[in-house]
Amino acid sequence: MKHQKLITTPEISKRMANVKLKNGYAESKIAKLLWHKGIRYRKNYRKLPGSPDIAITRYKIAIFVDGEFWHGYDWENRKHKLKSNREYWIEKIEENIARDKRNDALLKSLGWTVIHFWEKEAKKDPIGCVEIVMQIIRDKTTVANNLNKK
Repeated sequence: MKHQKLITTPEISKRMANVKLKNGYAESKIAKLLWHKGIRYRKNYRKLPGSPDIAITRYKIAIFVDGEFWHGYDWENRKHKLKSNREYWIEKIEENIARDKRNDALLKSLGWTVIHFWEKEAKKDPIGCVEIVMQIIRDKTTVANNLNKK
């Protein structure tokens, strides 16, 4: 993937420099809540496709907290609103969406459950996000217990 050179201003450069790729507030909040529930995990686990933000290896659950802009939230509507460097951002974000789909498929083929939370959702209701994860863990545990009884 070779992108065109961006046309930018010092203000835009400064704003983009402040974008955190790892250990953002939302994913850290979810991770801490899981930890307090006794769930152990790996952060930004590079041994798995897509380096999940949180990987619960015991239950094979990969959690991604996706930024709305970077991962194309409501993309069909939002891409028409881009003003600066439009072609660059459309290409970049569509590549991100395609990469996310490829990584999800690879993880699923390895037996992992993949969960994506939008960053705003994770910030607004981290407890709700953790409850979704805990329900998946309970479901996996129930299935495993039922298989062991047979």
